[in-house]
Amino acid sequence: MKIAVVILNWNGKALLQKFLPSVIAYSQEATIYVADNASTDDSVSFLKAKFPQVKIIQNKENGGYAKGYNDALKHLDEDIFCLINSDIEVTKNWLTPILNTFKTEKTTSIIQPKILDYNKKTHFEYAGAAGGFIDKYGYPFCRGRIFDTIEEDTGQYNKDSEIFWASGACFFIRKDVFNSLNGFDESFFAHMEEIDLCWRAHNLGYTSKYVWQSTVYHVGGATLSSTNPKKTYLNFRNSLATLTKNVSGSLFIMLFIRMTLDGLAAVKFLFELKFAHIFAILKAHIRFYGMLPKLLKERKMLPQKTKHFKVKSIVWSYFIDKKQRFLDL
Repeated sequence: MKIAVVILNWNGKALLQKFLPSVIAYSQEATIYVADNASTDDSVSFLKAKFPQVKIIQNKENGGYAKGYNDALKHLDEDIFCLINSDIEVTKNWLTPILNTFKTEKTTSIIQPKILDYNKKTHFEYAGAAGGFIDKYGYPFCRGRIFDTIEEDTGQYNKDSEIFWASGACFFIRKDVFNSLNGFDESFFAHMEEIDLCWRAHNLGYTSKYVWQSTVYHVGGATLSSTNPKKTYLNFRNSLATLTKNVSGSLFIMLFIRMTLDGLAAVKFLFELKFAHIFAILKAHIRFYGMLPKLLKERKMLPQKTKHFKVKSIVWSYFIDKKQRFLDL
């Protein structure tokens, strides 16, 4: 079973210089690629000079995470794709439990390792933690991270487990499954595209899994900080798109409730005097309305599958019931 470790890069020379050595040192089983998204810095020349053993794929444009990986993976023949952010430090033997799981569990199609915080290694990292879930209204959360509450890793999730979505920060998928799903939705550009893909995979009967014995450390926000309103815009817009395409049941009732909850999020930003984020939510909704006819056409073409959500509303559970740890849900 051949595996490709693919790092998407956009003007990230400093991150490659810092984190690529750990990937090279601990990924003997893999072919390592850097897919460059039309960088304007000297990333490519730096790679050629300092890391000649790494294969370089040069995309013609910066299509974000979604199109960037779609374009890059077309060139690869390996059986397993590992999509990994440029701000991740891997650990010794990190690929072994992943490959063993793919070999022994034929129904497992997508895998995420344990993702800890590079700057606070005793704690989970925001983007993925110990595997992702979603509530009825399309709000994502993780084992080890709900909204801004991040848990310490005390071994509470030291067990392989089925999850609903795997983090795009370190995302393993079988090549044939990725191709059968037609890859990521390129209209997303970045953020939530891995959740959309995992939801589409789930609706087709594929299984996503968290494998705890593989550990990586993620800086997080190295490309786009959580304080950047653009991230707020992409997360809210793409979350609405993901919900529209994939959820079963009465879509418009769920969208109405979801939009009400998004309005409450805007009120929260108002009290925090984060006015740029309020406008980002408004912009996300306006853009979503423009996308809605296309999304409804896609919805008709995609299978929807009844999903037993762990919680109906993570917003209610977290803010009203004060259940701020995954194990309390």
